[in-house]
Amino acid sequence: MLTDPSGDLLITVNGETLLLDACGAAYVGAHDTLVFSDLHFEKGSAYARGRQFLPPYDTADTLARMRRAIDRHKPARVIALGDSFHDAGAADRLGPQARGLLEEIGRAARFVWIAGNHDPHPPTWLEGETAEIYRMGGLTFRHEPLATFEPGEVAGHLHPCASVAKWGRRVRRRCFVSDGLRLILPSFGAYTGGLDVGNAAIASLFAGPFHAYMLGTSRVFAIPRPIAV
Repeated sequence: MLTDPSGDLLITVNGETLLLDACGAAYVGAHDTLVFSDLHFEKGSAYARGRQFLPPYDTADTLARMRRAIDRHKPARVIALGDSFHDAGAADRLGPQARGLLEEIGRAARFVWIAGNHDPHPPTWLEGETAEIYRMGGLTFRHEPLATFEPGEVAGHLHPCASVAKWGRRVRRRCFVSDGLRLILPSFGAYTGGLDVGNAAIASLFAGPFHAYMLGTSRVFAIPRPIAV
């Protein structure tokens, strides 16, 4: 595990080196690929339909942060690990500006849209290809991690978060989770919540010690976790 001069972390997963970006994306330099998870476009408008009124800016914020990450890394390929759209009607609720920006981003790199449980059939007008899983080098990309172990698995779905306490103050942030053999990405969407890494749904995926890599304002912090029980 190394720290990049930018404050990002470099880790190895099943023999492949990944840069963990403080924005919550992962970059696989050997394959010039940037990975996002759980974008949940139009979650705010979905909540509004259920009369839970949140400011309707989540999609614009998520797209803006995606574009900054893509501009920074300039990848040849982008993989979105599923649940890119919050529900089946989310793509139809995109405003013209958001759809235009999404189409612009889609032309910046070769996109692979992994199907998630929220969006098993991503809209056909998206640039790129759709897939259930995608294999690249020693890595296998899918939305939901398998209960059985598969080395090199890179997944999302669980929205991991971690907490640290110091000087009487507790901070809770989104995080990556890895034991060097598999990796769970944090959710990237603006309105997505999180599940603590100590929860059995996450901890049981790892047979031994693992790390939570917590997102800071400008860097990623490695936090060791105990052996899962």
